Amino acid sequence: MTFARNTARQGLNALDALGLWMGLLSLRLMLAWEFGEAGFEKLHGSNWFADIQDQFPWPFRLIPADINWAMATGFEIVGAIALVIGLGTRFFSASLILLTVVAMFSVHWPESWSTFGELLKGYALTDKGHGNFKLPVIYIAMLLPLVFMGPGRFSLDAGVRRGFQSWVRG
Repeated sequence: MTFARNTARQGLNALDALGLWMGLLSLRLMLAWEFGEAGFEKLHGSNWFADIQDQFPWPFRLIPADINWAMATGFEIVGAIALVIGLGTRFFSASLILLTVVAMFSVHWPESWSTFGELLKGYALTDKGHGNFKLPVIYIAMLLPLVFMGPGRFSLDAGVRRGFQSWVRG
């Protein structure tokens, strides 16, 4: 029984260690793909933010649509690159959460709903008059571990942190 317990413990410890390298990396790469794709689509497309400017939450509705477009495009592209290399991961993850919340309320949220059940109809991947905020919620759920746990060990942030810690120790 002790051999089986030790083997199971060692196996779980190995998975935990692998997760510190690969688990958070997989989140970073998937999110980088999604936000990078959205950013490059905006970069090569035309600005449609002026059509929905009044739906932006405060204070973003006060900012001109061209500036909002440039900020969203820039944060999606630069944030995607930062997530791939794991640099400034917590900052860019928090920034992308903010960007996602703005997008959720201005683009993905249903125009009107009167019950919680109607609102939940928008938690779908299609828009049938009820919004489509499922993907933004999933993105936020994927970004939160990066905000709270950092990028993982396979990142530039981890190298910077190790260098800073050794410098502090002297």
